[in-house]
Amino acid sequence: MKNLLLSSILLLALSFTSCRDTKKSESVGDAIENAADAAGDAVENAADAADDAVDSAVDAASDAADKAGDAVDGAVNAAGDAVDNIKAKAGDAVDAAGDAVDNVKAKAGDAADNATDAVKKEADKLKTGI
Repeated sequence: MKNLLLSSILLLALSFTSCRDTKKSESVGDAIENAADAAGDAVENAADAADDAVDSAVDAASDAADKAGDAVDGAVNAAGDAVDNIKAKAGDAVDAAGDAVDNVKAKAGDAADNATDAVKKEADKLKTGI
């Protein structure tokens, strides 16, 4: 009877220890599973954050390219306006120079005509003796 009682206690102790080990294993397994889930969530969150950062960078680069394009367009328009203004002023200068040449020609022609008339008058005076 004493052996039976000790055997029963031994069996009970072994089953209790075995049950405790199983609970510990389940608890370690749960901890590993929870850690794996947390790591998966962290990786997913990091991927989402990286995706958002890439999207933001693409948007910023696109905005910068648009602004650079607008600046180039503005510079081209300003340069075109400057060229048009220079052409207009050069045309005005050419016209003014042409007018000055025409005035010089007219005055030179008038002076030549006056000189010719004066020479003719003097020649006529010499011919007639007056």
